Amino acid sequence: MSVRDFMTKNLVVVAPDTPIFDAIDLMKQHDIHRLPVLQQEKLVGLITEGIIQEAMPSKATSLSVYEANYLLNKTTVGDVMEKNVLTIEPDALLEDAIYKMRENKIAVLPVVQGESVKGIITNNDIFAAFLKITGYNDGGTRVSLQITDDHVGILAEITKLLAEHDFSILTIVVNRMELATIIEIQVQSRNVEKVKEVLTTAGYFVTAAVLTNATNA
Repeated sequence: MSVRDFMTKNLVVVAPDTPIFDAIDLMKQHDIHRLPVLQQEKLVGLITEGIIQEAMPSKATSLSVYEANYLLNKTTVGDVMEKNVLTIEPDALLEDAIYKMRENKIAVLPVVQGESVKGIITNNDIFAAFLKITGYNDGGTRVSLQITDDHVGILAEITKLLAEHDFSILTIVVNRMELATIIEIQVQSRNVEKVKEVLTTAGYFVTAAVLTNATNA
């Protein structure tokens, strides 16, 4: 999965000379929390709710409300925006975006190809990607198997077994740990007990079997 698959493509942007209050209004209107700043279609910065909040006069200021509002009315996005913006390319792996965001403690990456801004990916996009990749939105039965005898072909054996019982597989996640391998499989069936029975009868150790997205069943 690439960043391109999950990024937001319909961007709302501002220019450096956009007044701060206009940027705030745009965020409220579109229910978003950050805006790429473009000048001549090139990324020059990023403005977020947090940055704007920091630019606001503190409650301890000696300025009057009139004076504070006057200063804010004169403040533009370019005055306070983050200029050193980390970006990512659209064809980068989704994991690359997650790693860069986690390591730099940020919640957004503009997606840039060459000098062209193609989109933006945020922590909410990452959450949505996780739900899609795990098959959560599709519903079904999620089973966890603990495999102590891991070997070449183990996945083929399990998938063949499920296919023989007409279970369609939605997702498979394999986590190889030191003492055992954990295989999580989601199948397109809401018959949890039947899925568990098929695997248990075949000799697999089922550590968990649950419905996903059960609230939408």
